[in-house]
Amino acid sequence: LAELNPKQHVPLEEYAANLKSMVQYLKSVDITADRIILITPPPLQESAWEKACLAKGEKLNRCNGTTGLYAQACVRVASECGTDALDLWTLMQKNQDFSSYLSDGLHLSTEGNSFLAAQLWSRLENRLSALPSLLPYWRDVDHTNPEASLL
Repeated sequence: LAELNPKQHVPLEEYAANLKSMVQYLKSVDITADRIILITPPPLQESAWEKACLAKGEKLNRCNGTTGLYAQACVRVASECGTDALDLWTLMQKNQDFSSYLSDGLHLSTEGNSFLAAQLWSRLENRLSALPSLLPYWRDVDHTNPEASLL
């Protein structure tokens, strides 16, 4: 929130422009759109984050509704740029109690990182399964002369 966290606040339109700029840069160095995945911020559990803020003598400086606007902007930029988006904000909230995904209401916990990895892996797996195999299956390699199996 701009008024409560001015040092870290990035206006929504600037955030979207920054994402677009990053994607354009990646494309300019020959990374194709199908190799780019934008990931939204995760949801914010306000009660837990408020406790963390109060422990530092601060007020609650973020809210989940605002985080959702940034997540929507990320998804919109991905669509405009022709890239994929992993909407972590929405996916994590499908589980009614997403608190286990966050260590302090804001940052991902071990479970949250595992959730992200699983979501990302399923997207990568779909893309990787279409790639040709360049090397022989390990059982097809002649263990007495492996070099011959690679020619």
